[in-house]
Amino acid sequence: MIKLRKRKLQLKLKWGLLPGVICAIVLGIACGLFFPEWLVRVALTFNGLFGNFLGFIIPLLIVGLVAPGIAELGRSAGKLLFITAALAYGFTLASGFFSYAVSDWSFPYLLDASAKTAQFAAAADLKPYFTVAMPPLMDVMAALVLAFTLGLGMAVIQGSRLKGIMLDFRDIIDKVIVRVIIPLLPYYIFGIFLNMTVAGQVTAVLGVFAKIIVLIFAITAVMLVLQFTAAGLAARRNPFPMLKTMLVSYITALGTQSSAATIPVTLKQTVKLGVREEVAGFVVPLCATIHLSGSTMKIVACALAILFMSGQPVPFAQFAGFICMLGVTMVAAPGVPGGAIMAALGILQSMLGFGEAELGLMIALYIAMDSFGTACNVTGDGAIAVIVDKIYSRRAPQPRPAVPAPDEPRNPQGIRIG
Repeated sequence: MIKLRKRKLQLKLKWGLLPGVICAIVLGIACGLFFPEWLVRVALTFNGLFGNFLGFIIPLLIVGLVAPGIAELGRSAGKLLFITAALAYGFTLASGFFSYAVSDWSFPYLLDASAKTAQFAAAADLKPYFTVAMPPLMDVMAALVLAFTLGLGMAVIQGSRLKGIMLDFRDIIDKVIVRVIIPLLPYYIFGIFLNMTVAGQVTAVLGVFAKIIVLIFAITAVMLVLQFTAAGLAARRNPFPMLKTMLVSYITALGTQSSAATIPVTLKQTVKLGVREEVAGFVVPLCATIHLSGSTMKIVACALAILFMSGQPVPFAQFAGFICMLGVTMVAAPGVPGGAIMAALGILQSMLGFGEAELGLMIALYIAMDSFGTACNVTGDGAIAVIVDKIYSRRAPQPRPAVPAPDEPRNPQGIRIG
């Protein structure tokens, strides 16, 4: 009885990732106002060790998540898979470029890029007590090339031995994310905001947080209307009743913060849209893995904000390449809160030049809006299912009408005589 009560108490006290991050931000700002120098250096020492570990694990994370994901998609190859994957990738790219366009236009009005806040990610003069070098086994681009090569190769040869090894390796990476990186993230973010408070840069960062969260919510709503408008045009139906039907999935995803956990609700609402059960049963679980429009939208807006505030302009051509690669990398996102930003750390580092401080801010910004992105993902799955159902119905063979035998005499009304 006592053990049962302890177990219930542990469940009540178990926080999710978002409350932990919010608490870390608040405590980091508060403690930065009175912590002595030696205690700040302790936090910086932990951040240095954790940051080096992130640098070491990122290439392994890319190989362990991307390669098996591509291999499993190839195993189920078919026309329906190709149509669904093409639509999911197209929706993801559209959301990324739409987010870029809106952010690029609005950030000069919303954010302050003056000299005072130009280096808001810069560290204070304090240094950690010690550091431990953890050089990665390969750079990020080599990890991406290796992951694509292994994934496509396993999809072609349909071998079981290498695929089994890679699936075990993916399980290891998943455990590292769930049991090491995710639990330690609040402490890491605490150190980042503690350091920024000591350096006098936290006010600018909090202003960025509030403005980006409002902007992302507005972009998400507009993007969902555009997605269901496309579905309505394809199916020749009013998009707004369809969007209203999928709002149940949206609200559910706000609580679960997981596309996978929302699959049963998304599937039920998609069938209510008139999508055939066999099509919905294929499209919805697949899109829970490969369609991440909301996540891509958030990452693009947050990355552009950090680049804008730190005075590091990126040409559109370079950012367009980042968005295209991000759409592919999102397939590797593990189904845990914050999984998408974990999968994107590698290309943020290699293609946009993000350092330890920028990556930490990206994680904090992303997790603060994790529910909105997940809700956008699963709601958009319904729009994709409607379009796939319409395309698939056109491609499906139609039964031929019965033709009367030539030797059967018939009257002008078509009724057989005799």
